[in-house]
Amino acid sequence: MRIITLMTDFGLKDGNVGVMKGVIYTIAEEKKVEFTLQIVDISHLISPQNISEAALILYRSAPFFPGGTVHLVVVDPGVGTERRAIAGQIGNQCFVGPDNGILTLWLEHAERSGVSTRFVHLNRPEFWLPEVSHVFHGRDIFAPVAAHLATGTSLTMLGSPVSNLVKFSYPKPKKRGRIWYGEVIHIDHFGNISLNILKEDLEGGAIVTVSIVGVVINGVVQTFGDHPAGQVIALFGSTGNLLVSIVNGNAANQLKAKIGDTVEVSLED
Repeated sequence: MRIITLMTDFGLKDGNVGVMKGVIYTIAEEKKVEFTLQIVDISHLISPQNISEAALILYRSAPFFPGGTVHLVVVDPGVGTERRAIAGQIGNQCFVGPDNGILTLWLEHAERSGVSTRFVHLNRPEFWLPEVSHVFHGRDIFAPVAAHLATGTSLTMLGSPVSNLVKFSYPKPKKRGRIWYGEVIHIDHFGNISLNILKEDLEGGAIVTVSIVGVVINGVVQTFGDHPAGQVIALFGSTGNLLVSIVNGNAANQLKAKIGDTVEVSLED
């Protein structure tokens, strides 16, 4: 079995996601592949044009897929402009999408871990659909390329090598004395507020307080059920990020928190 994951900001109303899947399956059928091709939806509810959110979700999701997976990501506010279309390999997994910073976190992790990478500029139209729209490269360029890549076409055949990929400056927490200063980087479906402070950043230091939008939370808990419904808590999520939550409630709505809000985390002396 070969896997293509699909992540977009398209939503599910207009049929665009289904059309991309149709393109992929059509190419696989035309090539008469002898294995099962499976498309896995990671998310189609990325906030419109939100490249940093896409980068975060991709970085959190990709490690859980087997080698050979092709990650097709179309969050592309620059569609139709001079921004490059790229495909590449990071370790034993592949990526297809726009060169607009979506790979920032994954590439930084690869650099820290010594994982090899290689990329090409998708400049060979024979691997696209015959007619290319100025506004739907997901259908006309990226989906066909992902299908070809997943069904045996080598990366080097798809375009010319490139190395200077676009990256954006992702917010990093800072420490002064016994206080870490960070910010809100993500709000999930339940309204849990994810911070850019990781458990590993704290190097075993015990948290005394977490302060955000005028609310001070004492310490951290292990899980949501440690306190009664309605209470504001801090805990570490499944990705290792520090979270601010309300038990059985929506913390972002109730606290009126938003992406970029600052947070202070104080540690024991």
